[in-house]
Amino acid sequence: MNLISENQSYKNLLLENFVKYVKIWSESSGEQADKGVFPSTPQQWDIANTLCQQLKDMGMEQVQVTDKCYVYANLPASKDMENADSVLFLAHMDTVDEVTGKNVQPQIIKDDGSYTGDREDTIITTDKKTLLGGDDKAGIATILTSLEYIIKEKCSHSAVEIIFSPDEETGHGMDFVPLELIKSKYAYTVDGGDLGEMETECFNAWSATVTFTGKACHTGYAKKGGMINANLMLSSFMAKLPLDKMPQTTEGFEGFIAPMESSATIESGSLSLLLRAFNIEEIEEEKQLLQTIALQVEKESGGIVTVEFKQQYLNMKEKLMENPRVVERVVKAFEAANVPVINTPIRGGTDGSRLTEMGIPTPNIFTGSHLFHSRNEWCSLNQMAKASDIILNILIEK
Repeated sequence: MNLISENQSYKNLLLENFVKYVKIWSESSGEQADKGVFPSTPQQWDIANTLCQQLKDMGMEQVQVTDKCYVYANLPASKDMENADSVLFLAHMDTVDEVTGKNVQPQIIKDDGSYTGDREDTIITTDKKTLLGGDDKAGIATILTSLEYIIKEKCSHSAVEIIFSPDEETGHGMDFVPLELIKSKYAYTVDGGDLGEMETECFNAWSATVTFTGKACHTGYAKKGGMINANLMLSSFMAKLPLDKMPQTTEGFEGFIAPMESSATIESGSLSLLLRAFNIEEIEEEKQLLQTIALQVEKESGGIVTVEFKQQYLNMKEKLMENPRVVERVVKAFEAANVPVINTPIRGGTDGSRLTEMGIPTPNIFTGSHLFHSRNEWCSLNQMAKASDIILNILIEK
C-alpha cells in the first residue's frame, strides 16, 4: 500500500522532519573515534536529544538516550498483531567529516526533470557550501514519519523498535549498541540510495596501517650519515599501489585499496588505507599485495616498513541467506508499494552489516538519497515517501 506517498499531509510532515534534522549539526570525527572517543563529537548529543523528545511527544515507549548516545524507543504491537514478529529499524545520526555538515542550508526545489525525471517530485539539495546530510537523516525522517502515521491513524501493526546510532560514518556505529534492549530477531537499516535499492550484501572491510622507519641526520651531511628518508619511503610505497585497484577506478563487485591519510618526517611516517572486497579471498590478496610492496620499499630504501591489519566488518550476505524470513518480508513490502526491487551490493558498509555479525540479520532499504558525502548531495521527497511506505508495509503485514 502507498500510505504516505499518496498522502500530501504526511509527505509534508516527512519534508518538515527531514529539513529539521539536516539543520542540526551532527558531524562525527574519524580521528577521535579511532582514539576511542565515543561518541566522537559532542554535537551528536544534540540530535540525539532532539529525536528523543520527538519520540516521547509521539507516544513511543521506553524512549531513552543511552550513556553512549544511542536513541532507543519501541511501540508494542496492536492487540490483533501481538503474534507477529517484532521488527527493529535503524538509521544513523552522524554525518561524514570529509565534507562539512555545519550550517546546512537546505534548498527545496521542484524537479525540472534533471534529477529523477519526475516533474511532480520535490528535491532537497544544498547551497553547495556543505553536504546535505541525507546520509542518513533521510533514513531517520522516513522511519519517524512512518511511526507517526501508525500512531495517528491507529493502524494495526507488529511490535517495532528503533535505534538511531552515533558514529556510523567512522565505522564505530555498533561498538556500544544496546543489545540488552533489543527484543527483535531481525532488523532493517534505512540507509540506502536510489528508489528500489535493497541491499543484502556489502564489502568485507579491513583497515591497514603502514609504518615507515627511516634514519635522520643533518641534511648537509646526509650522504655520509646514511640518511634514510621516511618521506621518500612513504612516497615510494604509494607509487607502487596499482591504479586499477583504486576506488576511482572500480565499481560494482570490484574491490579496492584506498589510501586515506598519510604523514611523515625524515625519521618516521605513517599511511592508513582501507581494504575492500566482496569475498575474503580478494581481501587476502590485497593484504599480500601490501606486504609485498612493504618488502620492496624496505629493500630499496634500507629502512623498516611494517603493516598492521584490522578487521572492520564482514559481508552480511551469508548470514542473511541463513535467515530468509527477513528478506522475504521486505520483498513483500516492496511489492505492496509497487516498487520493483533492485538488488545492489553496498560498496561500503552499514550498521546493519555489523549487527548481522552480532546475530541480528539486517538488510538495507533505500532512502532516496543521492550523491551523498558531497556538496552536490540531494534527496527526492517522492522516493523518501516510498521508503516510508515500505516501512509501513513491513509493520502492517499480517
